[in-house]
Amino acid sequence: MEGVWSIVLAAGSGSRFGGNKQLAQLGDQRVVDWSVASAKSCCEGVVLVVNPQTIGESGIPQVDIVVPGGLTRSESVRKGMAVLPQSAEIVVIHDAARPGATIQMYLSTIEAVLGGADGAVPGLPVTDTLKQVVDAPVGKKVEATVDRNTLMAIQTPQAFSRRMLEKAHAAGGQATDDAGLVEAVGGIVMVVPGDPVASKITCPSDLIVVAQLMGLDS
Repeated sequence: MEGVWSIVLAAGSGSRFGGNKQLAQLGDQRVVDWSVASAKSCCEGVVLVVNPQTIGESGIPQVDIVVPGGLTRSESVRKGMAVLPQSAEIVVIHDAARPGATIQMYLSTIEAVLGGADGAVPGLPVTDTLKQVVDAPVGKKVEATVDRNTLMAIQTPQAFSRRMLEKAHAAGGQATDDAGLVEAVGGIVMVVPGDPVASKITCPSDLIVVAQLMGLDS
């Protein structure tokens, strides 16, 4: 899609996974290969942000630009943003650890931004009961039960107006996703339907779950 570029984040250390999860095998491809393929199918160009210890290794997926990541997720996003061409008007941020992200998720977030939103994120309804807690002498004490009907579990890919994304990152802030930074500067972020298949891989057992969701041989 012309004017739309994706930044695929694959720079994590994989401390909880026990290694570079982006290079783990998933079906007939690696985790990062699935994520890059989805991005390439919907975007004019792809920037891949990798762990500096990995950037020199062979087998990096074919993308337009590869850059080393930063010490945090937000720093890695900014490194990816720094190499975007001037023609990129919409930027889609995707965590490589969500290899099951569908083309429809990309298109839905991009279309929401084209429709006037500053950003768009895919989300799933929260099904568990949620408690707000505080520290207590014997552990955690429940303060309140949160209304889950007002909450969504957010995934990637997340699409943004480049202008708003640059504004959100200008102060060098940190957040667990880019939507949080855009919200902090007054941006309007819309939620589009997510998909369980885009579950995040955090530990080795998640590979089995994601493979099943994607209909692959684990």
